[in-house]
Amino acid sequence: MGDKTVEILIITGMSGAGKSQAANTLEDLGWYCIDNMPARLIVKFAELYRAASEKIEKVAFVMDIRGEAEFETLFSELDALKGQGVNCRTVFLDCSDEVIISRYKFTRRTHPLVTAKNISISDALKAERDILSVAAMRADYTIDTTKLTPAQLKDKICGVVSAAVRNGILVTCMSFGFKHGAANEADLVFDVRCFPNPYYYDELREHTGLEACVRDFVFSHEETVTFTSKLYDMVDYLLPLYSKEGKAQLIIGIGCTGGKHRSVAITEALSAHIKNSGYNTVTIHRDITK
Repeated sequence: MGDKTVEILIITGMSGAGKSQAANTLEDLGWYCIDNMPARLIVKFAELYRAASEKIEKVAFVMDIRGEAEFETLFSELDALKGQGVNCRTVFLDCSDEVIISRYKFTRRTHPLVTAKNISISDALKAERDILSVAAMRADYTIDTTKLTPAQLKDKICGVVSAAVRNGILVTCMSFGFKHGAANEADLVFDVRCFPNPYYYDELREHTGLEACVRDFVFSHEETVTFTSKLYDMVDYLLPLYSKEGKAQLIIGIGCTGGKHRSVAITEALSAHIKNSGYNTVTIHRDITK
C-alpha cells in the first residue's frame, strides 16, 4: 500500500443521535465524508486512496442502521486496516430514546426501521440498539448527545478529530447541574455542591463561572482551592495510566446544583490544567444557559 497515510473515522450510532451533524462538522474540518459505504469495501477504498494521494488524507465513513448487515463485517474490516498500519477510529453517537423520539416528531421524519419492519418507533429503537450493541462496545469514542447543544456536539467532534489524528486520549471536562440530571456518560464525577454557592449572592446570581466575579468568589475559599489542588494531583496520576491502558477517551464531570457557577469555574480550571499538560481537551458546560 505504499508509505502514504490515511486517517479514517467511522461515524456510527443511533438514528437521530446526530450523525449527519457530525459528518457536516468533519467536512468543515476538511474531511472527505462518505455515507453508507459497505464495510467490505472500506479496506479497498483505503488502499486506492493511499495509492492515489501524496499527502495525509482524512476520510470519514458514516454507517447507520440502513446498512444493518454491514455491522457483521465492519470490525473485521477495521481490524484489517489497523493491521496494515492505518490509523482508524470509531465514533459512536448515542442518545436517550425519549430525546430521539422527540427529535423525530420535531422533524416529522420516520425512523428507518419503522417502515422497513412495520413496527413502532419504540420497538425500532430497541431493535436498533440490539443491532448496534457490538459497535457501541467496540467504539473508541462514545458521545451521548442527549443533552448536548449542536455547538457542544461540534466541539466534541473537533476534540475527537484532534485525539484520533494524534492517536492520543481525549479528555472531556464537563460541568453540569444535578437538578438537570446526572452526567451518566462521565467516567469520573465530582460533586462540588459542598462549596459556598454564588447563587445566594444577588450580585453574582445572574453571572456564570466563566466570569471573573464568580470565578474569584469560588476560588476565594480555602476548601475550594484545596479540593482543586487534590483534583489536579488525582488527574495527573490517572491520565498516564489511562493512556497506557489504551483508553481513547475520558469524561470528567464536575457537578453543582444548577451547573452555572461553581462547577463551571472549577471545570474551566481543570480543563486548563489538563490542556497545559499536553492532552487533547474539550470543555463543555452542559447546563450553563439553563
